Amino acid sequence: MSTEKKLLRSLAGETLPIPPVWMMRQAGRYLPEYRATRAEAGDFLSLCYNSELAAEVTLQPIRRYGFDAAIMFADILLVPDALGADVWFVTGEGPRLSTITRPDGLAPLKGKDDIHDHLAPIYETLRILRRELPSDTALIGFAGAPWTVATYMIAGRGTPDQGPAHKLKAEDRATFEALLDLLTEATIEYLSKQVDAGAEVVKLFDSWAGSLNGEDFTKYALAPAKRIIAELKSRHPGLPVIAFPRQAGEAYIGFAKAVGADGLAIDTNVDPAWAAEHLQPDSCIQGNLDPKHMVTGGQPLVDETRAIIEALKGGPHIFNLGHGITPDADPENVHRMLEAIRS
Repeated sequence: MSTEKKLLRSLAGETLPIPPVWMMRQAGRYLPEYRATRAEAGDFLSLCYNSELAAEVTLQPIRRYGFDAAIMFADILLVPDALGADVWFVTGEGPRLSTITRPDGLAPLKGKDDIHDHLAPIYETLRILRRELPSDTALIGFAGAPWTVATYMIAGRGTPDQGPAHKLKAEDRATFEALLDLLTEATIEYLSKQVDAGAEVVKLFDSWAGSLNGEDFTKYALAPAKRIIAELKSRHPGLPVIAFPRQAGEAYIGFAKAVGADGLAIDTNVDPAWAAEHLQPDSCIQGNLDPKHMVTGGQPLVDETRAIIEALKGGPHIFNLGHGITPDADPENVHRMLEAIRS
């Protein structure tokens, strides 16, 4: 582990005078250079699977802003794609997938050990990035958490309330749990290969964790994350892991410690002062500027950035947004945010 990389120092528990910073979806549609590269690739999945171009769009925000970390360009739905589900993206609407609503829907899917040929371009992207990134920039790999990925596979698309997944969970628990088990095992293999290819940190995105409550949260958000992280740390001792059970609310408390994560990303609904009191004693906290400030800018952007840093300055902190930067963001506002952080 390089002690020059601020992100790794924070994840190891060090409190730094200026927190490291990166942004979720920092390689994306708000950047004109991304849009040009995306046009060259053709479509979104083609960009994900083109190692040279995926590395290029990962590097673009590093060149422009000098973030402390790069997160490889990919998508959480590459795992179901590799498992044999039909996956495609509709311009302006998002992902579409073949649906799994019955036991026979699992039969055509591949096993966890049969995904790597399909995902080989992703591993090559990471190898390119390890060669090309500045020596002080950490490289983050990632995957979607099983529950979140399952919600897309069951509904065939994103949904406002993850209703189809909750329905399958209620009506056919065996099929639902079999899908989650397959995704858990496949995610372990995928993330482990990412580390082999050069990822220094991995992040587990559970974007829809907040729609699970009570025992369901424990069984289907916390338990799979714990299983994934334990196996990764067994294979790769010292590997830092960031967990993001988005919109978990009070269930954020104790989550990092329970699953073995070194960092806990928090969403925009979390009061940073509350996080400092209840969450930061257990782990490095990542977050949590509202992405709307990247659109509106101005003094509120500067004030909120400084308020978050002030609230979390007593422990390890990675500055980030509370969710991904949006396509309508102004690239100049990212400069303003960085200036507020680093000044």
